[in-house]
Amino acid sequence: MVAGVALLPNWSAGAAVTDDPTVDPATKATFQRLADAVFTDRTNALVDAKSGQEEGRRQLTSGFSGKVRLSGTQSHEQDSALSELRGRKSRLAKLGEKYSAGTTSVKLDATQVKGRRATVDVTETTTLTYAKTKGTEPKTTGFQAHHELTFKADRHGDWQLTGIRDTDDGYLAVNQVAKPAVAAPQTAADAGPPEAPRSATSWPAPAKPKNFSGTGYDYKAMAAYAQKYWNHYNPDYPNFNGEADGGDCTNFVSQSLKAGGWKHVPGDGTDFHKWFGNSEIQSDSFVGVNEFSWFALSSKRVTSLANVYQLDVGDVLQMDFNKDGSKDHSMIVTYRSPQGVPYVTYHSTNTYNRSVASIIASYPNAAYYAYRT
Repeated sequence: MVAGVALLPNWSAGAAVTDDPTVDPATKATFQRLADAVFTDRTNALVDAKSGQEEGRRQLTSGFSGKVRLSGTQSHEQDSALSELRGRKSRLAKLGEKYSAGTTSVKLDATQVKGRRATVDVTETTTLTYAKTKGTEPKTTGFQAHHELTFKADRHGDWQLTGIRDTDDGYLAVNQVAKPAVAAPQTAADAGPPEAPRSATSWPAPAKPKNFSGTGYDYKAMAAYAQKYWNHYNPDYPNFNGEADGGDCTNFVSQSLKAGGWKHVPGDGTDFHKWFGNSEIQSDSFVGVNEFSWFALSSKRVTSLANVYQLDVGDVLQMDFNKDGSKDHSMIVTYRSPQGVPYVTYHSTNTYNRSVASIIASYPNAAYYAYRT
């Protein structure tokens, strides 16, 4: 892939272009193509190449030079990311999971140019095909993620990609690399009862069959709701996906559980013993990761599972990325394979049917909490 040449930023002395309509369409198109190459390379790093092809697979970003390219620092970061993702692929293979194909596309959402600097917002859509699927197992997993790219141009108008920032409140996309974990001070609220025991991540797990008929809940309806709304948000609820809003993951899980029969417990929204949510108001337990755990355990609507591989459809998985005692992310199980591997769907970053093995391979040092609903 070779970049286009009509890339001179539209600036003049004392004036800088700041809004989309005035940016050269060819410049926008090339920003988009470079972004597509960056994230396609990351997806390809996870795909199991056919024998003898791994060494010959050319990085798409290496085809960019001159008018638009990676900066030296960003090129190094891209190499580091690809190395980490190849290591993740190896860990997945040891867990029995491989991807036979992958596709990535990037849509440019907004471009802003100020002098010799540009900011570009893009949406990445990626699908990975599971190798050796059988029967009703999911054929693919995928996600939509949002990124902010920064470019800097020299006096000749040559653009360099200088930075990539993931703007979803979460970093669980299959081809994203882990952010450094920074332990946060534990607050009194974080220490609130009841405490969920951590779940083991070892394979295989002791049998823990789920009762699908005696609880009064419709677990298939929970999974169907999650699969319907994984990449677009139900307008009957608010959307909390954003750094300022704290993320939509638990809100999404609560909606799915509600679709399967969980009933509201009205009252003070700050009391974790209460649970409710609609378009106008939500309890802390409906949208907060820790508060959900406290409500679910104290209400006896869930029990803790000893091992994450015991999870089944309609169950919930939570993570504490840096083991600081405060949980960070919630996911709902939408499929369990005959081999005993659960698959989760979640918001922030919007993802469907991702195997728990893939989660563990990506974040081996996180703490995991599995709940039987």
